[in-house]
Amino acid sequence: MEITAVNNNLVKETAKLQQRKYRDNTGKFLLEGFKAIDEAFRAGIDIETVFVLKEKAGNYGFLKDKIILTNEAVLKKISTTDTAPEAVGIAFQRHYGIKDIEGAQKVVLLENIRDLGNLGTILRTAAAFGADAIVLYGECVDIYNPKCVRSSVGNLWKLPVVHITDFVQLKDVFKSYKRIATLPRAKKLLKDFETDFPVVVMFGSEADGLSPELIDFSTDEVKIEMSPDVESLNLSVSCAVVLYKIFIV
Repeated sequence: MEITAVNNNLVKETAKLQQRKYRDNTGKFLLEGFKAIDEAFRAGIDIETVFVLKEKAGNYGFLKDKIILTNEAVLKKISTTDTAPEAVGIAFQRHYGIKDIEGAQKVVLLENIRDLGNLGTILRTAAAFGADAIVLYGECVDIYNPKCVRSSVGNLWKLPVVHITDFVQLKDVFKSYKRIATLPRAKKLLKDFETDFPVVVMFGSEADGLSPELIDFSTDEVKIEMSPDVESLNLSVSCAVVLYKIFIV
């Protein structure tokens, strides 16, 4: 199959997936570029269709009849990057529930994360340092936003990501866990910190930090020791430092 007209109905419907309401309504999302498409395929993500630049079609033989040959104009219309990738895929979102994280020993909780790049990078970091699950609590950005998908670099589907908005439910799920609040003014320093498992390590947004209810819910607190000349670290960097120490070292 070949589509080269930017006003084609499928092209227009695909471009709508750049918007969250259409992703939510359809349960679909965009995969931009070979790496994202290849990683999703290997992870068993259900891929519906992939628009591929004609001259690059040979790289996508594993997709068989799901390939639509196209041109740069169409790829530019349906992608969200400044430079159009060689391929853009349409895939179905994978949703997880509380049952999918039962027995998880190393959990990362993110509260009210609003930066797409940060969220994607944290997903990648959590996978790298052996997290068993991610919990998004409160008002977090959409993990299937194209920017978040790109920032996760193929790691979005390597561990379950569960949304929890109700504090009562959160308390019930993690009542038997060690609950670590990461706070800039905590008394315990990360270099000396040790914990038992199962554990949930909680991070708040860069702007607001953790909410009082999560701080009160915590069983311990920790901070990263650093130069007094530096006020704070980027959230994704902080996550990397903390998770490496708690999950690996």
